[in-house]
Amino acid sequence: MKAIRRLHVRTVLPDALSPLHDLALNLRWSWHQPTLDLFESIDPQKWEAVRREPLAMLSALTPDDLAALAGDAGFVQRVREAGEGLQRYLTEPRWYQREAEAGAAAGGFGQAYAYFSPEFGITAALPQYSGGLGILAGDHLKSASDLGVPIVGIGLFYKSGYFRQRLNAEGWQQESYPVLDPDDQPLSLLREEDGTPAVVSLAMPGDGQLHAHVWRAQVGRVPLLLLDSDVETNEPSKRDLTDRLYGGGGDMRLQQEMLLGIGGVRALRLWSRLTGAPAPDVYHMNEGHAGFQGLERISELTTGAGLSFEEALRAVRASTVFTTHTPVPAGIDRFGVNQISQHFGGAAALSGVPLAKLLPLGAESYEGGDPGVFNMAVMGLRLGQRANGVSVLHGAVSRGMFQGLWPGFDEDEVPIGSITNGVHAGTWVDRKVFDLATEFMGPHAIADGTAFSNVEQVPVDRIWATKREMREQLVEETRARLRKSMRTRGSTSAELGWIDDVLDPDILTIGFARRVPTYKRLTLMLRDPERLSRILLDEDRPVQLVIAGKAHPADDTGKRLIQEMVKFTDDPRLRHRIVFLPNYDIAMAQRLYPGCDVWLNNPLRPFEACGTSGMKAALNGALNLSILDGWWDEWFDGENGWAIPTADGVDDDRRDELEAAALYDLLENSVVPTFYDTDDAGLPTRWLEMIQHTLGTLGPKVMADRMVRDYTQTLYLPAARAGWAVRDNDFAGARDLAARVDRIRAAWPSVRVDHVEAEGVSDSPQIGETVRVHAYLSLGELSPEEVKVQVAFGRASEADELTEVETSVLRHVESYDGGKHRFDGELELTRTGSLGWTVRVLPAHPLLASDAELGLVTNPKM
Repeated sequence: MKAIRRLHVRTVLPDALSPLHDLALNLRWSWHQPTLDLFESIDPQKWEAVRREPLAMLSALTPDDLAALAGDAGFVQRVREAGEGLQRYLTEPRWYQREAEAGAAAGGFGQAYAYFSPEFGITAALPQYSGGLGILAGDHLKSASDLGVPIVGIGLFYKSGYFRQRLNAEGWQQESYPVLDPDDQPLSLLREEDGTPAVVSLAMPGDGQLHAHVWRAQVGRVPLLLLDSDVETNEPSKRDLTDRLYGGGGDMRLQQEMLLGIGGVRALRLWSRLTGAPAPDVYHMNEGHAGFQGLERISELTTGAGLSFEEALRAVRASTVFTTHTPVPAGIDRFGVNQISQHFGGAAALSGVPLAKLLPLGAESYEGGDPGVFNMAVMGLRLGQRANGVSVLHGAVSRGMFQGLWPGFDEDEVPIGSITNGVHAGTWVDRKVFDLATEFMGPHAIADGTAFSNVEQVPVDRIWATKREMREQLVEETRARLRKSMRTRGSTSAELGWIDDVLDPDILTIGFARRVPTYKRLTLMLRDPERLSRILLDEDRPVQLVIAGKAHPADDTGKRLIQEMVKFTDDPRLRHRIVFLPNYDIAMAQRLYPGCDVWLNNPLRPFEACGTSGMKAALNGALNLSILDGWWDEWFDGENGWAIPTADGVDDDRRDELEAAALYDLLENSVVPTFYDTDDAGLPTRWLEMIQHTLGTLGPKVMADRMVRDYTQTLYLPAARAGWAVRDNDFAGARDLAARVDRIRAAWPSVRVDHVEAEGVSDSPQIGETVRVHAYLSLGELSPEEVKVQVAFGRASEADELTEVETSVLRHVESYDGGKHRFDGELELTRTGSLGWTVRVLPAHPLLASDAELGLVTNPKM
């Protein structure tokens, strides 16, 4: 029979055990081993049965269990100490508070930073992620918590998450969507003072309304607000809007992003009203999915502060940060202009945001753009005064992708910087590594970074023994998961005896796990299957591979790649040496990274924006074997792993052939021999040297703490201060900047460089000489204070293209009739070789963040 109603009855804890409730609800337990140890000590068997989830553990305890625990003085003491430890963590000054106290006079520190993301990977217990974007967002929140950076996260609550992956008998990926009950999750519902659920509402086409509840997950010190459309007052299609991560398409995807952006801002206002939390000083969009947050904030300012649309746009831009994760245009969300018009026009329009003003924000108004689409990344860049890619290479790729938004500027001047991603050590470093660091360097060695500078204090034989323990741990995990998968595929227990011999803790272990879009090339290693087989089965120097990955449910090409890999791993000759594990998630990854000796990554360069899985492996003493893409492009140094050569400039099939051959060569001639070349004590001395070097050099770089400090210092604080500058004195700065921008845009067609003179140049100029530059300009209606005049100096190609450019500002010295002016300056010759220079005119205003911000520049006519 079936129930007609469901109730969720929560455990009532005795007073002596009450701190367990806070410990279970705060997701710090997902990276705080002492808390996990406390819950495990209650009942190790139950702990495994509830998948190591504290809230589920409490629900599994009977009243008799609780009474026995409350009578255990030692356990009660541990619970009290753990609760006190959590409170200290939540309240004590940390890095951000210490920086704010020390640097308060340098411009002030923000009280809150809003971080919008469509997915968050915090723990396997809360599956609200599909891949790297979500894992990165989760690590961002965790490190912000550890550092005390006052972030508040905003996302959506997906009751069916992404999907759970299994394989059928033919190796074809199949998806299931287990429904999550939020009452069973470490979540709390935002409620009004009278106890009723708080509601966020949005207008929809056809006079419709979308209502959403808001769940709060507490990630250490960071609140994460998740909007949920499963509200009884919604029509059925709207109730299902947040059912699945990246579910559906067309209007459903657009409405999800409206809820994330517009609803997210409204959820923040609700959060502040209910709790007294400060309104955010900065709004950070983690990809373009959350771009509509800017429209809601413009609407707030036009309707509540009396600003015009242009003034509100300038105010919103100043305090907005946009991070792009996409190195290919096909990965960007683009909606039809008609779709946008339907959802933001008529009765569904946002107050103060007319459609005629909204559409240009996402318009692909550049050469090669499609006038029929609305581009979410383009809107993100137009709404964010500060923007970044997620590795140095990705920043360069992004500047090339979006250069059309800044016509007249060289690619390297496009105002998109880079902050390379990092990973949260507490989540991804295996406990055995922490224990080893603690034994030789103290309990905080990894957290404070001293472990990396002092890694040589750890005896190499202990490092090698620890790696073997982690390999053994992975072998056990792999066999258990493989046995479960094979049963799902139709095998009986009697047929699965061979699994007891799958993998070996003393064999070189290579890992490969990621999403399965085509560009990540899951099957590149199968290009020459016989050669790979020989590598795997070598009697003296065998290799084993553990592989995992999910294809998007609608991606049949990706599913075929998985099926091809699974068929290869099913070969009875090879299946003890190569395994494909379904349902790659955080829980699997936490065993997979530590157990691997080598992490393999072979995307098509430069389509990997960052690729943080290799960072997680490196922190666990693995070496990377990777195409020079993403983070590996900037941090490979020849000693911390191996770079797979790329075959640029050839067709894709030939390129795969060449790069696969290079991969096999590296395995056969470098990786495998180094691993198996041991001394008299059985230690691979060169391999261990490379591990020590990797930890010592990469360790500090790949930490998410470094990443969040970089965001705070280079983006959040400047954006907060810019936001205050445009907001102060009843938004005087925003009003002045908007007026200046309108005036400059109207007058810019009349701006010209009429004539440039140079004095002091000898017939054979030498380094150290000074050139005096005089530029005569026509500025039309603009004053000299409204422009910046630069002399640009650099190396000149045969076509007179400048590279390695330096600029200096010319000063205004004289005005003439008809809007003509003279600017002078000096240029010191500091380099030798074929050099060139030019003069250009740019808009000027103290609240502009870069020379290229308005996309306006005037160069001399050639």
